Amino acid sequence: METARIERRIGVRASTDRIWDLIADLPGWDRWNPVETGVEGTIAYGGAIALTEAIPGLPERRAVVRVGEWQPLAQLVWAEKRGLWFRSLRYFEIEELEPGSCIFANGFIFSGLRGEMHFDRHRPKLRGAADSIAEAMKAAAEAG
Repeated sequence: METARIERRIGVRASTDRIWDLIADLPGWDRWNPVETGVEGTIAYGGAIALTEAIPGLPERRAVVRVGEWQPLAQLVWAEKRGLWFRSLRYFEIEELEPGSCIFANGFIFSGLRGEMHFDRHRPKLRGAADSIAEAMKAAAEAG
């Protein structure tokens, strides 16, 4: 089986600057992100980010993840390895369509036998989490 992926893309009437400002303000995630809260750390290659993940229907958990890739105004990707057979990537991406109009994407990618099993078992819950984050980002970015 290949990697398992869930993604939600949504149109946002806001600038890349506005969306990136919301992403880059890690402590401010509590004001807009319904799933990942209590966020602290540094957006830098290899930087550690600690967060609480509360996906409805799954146990809340505190995680420390590592930034894998980031590009201001475009993307933030972090990785988490939970044992030998479970790896997950989490990402936010911003694609500018024209000034003041963007596509915001967020998603989960799971690999490794246990990661793929986790995906298969919890697909509807993960889809709901990605959807709620996309809607929350749209609302927050367009309100500002």
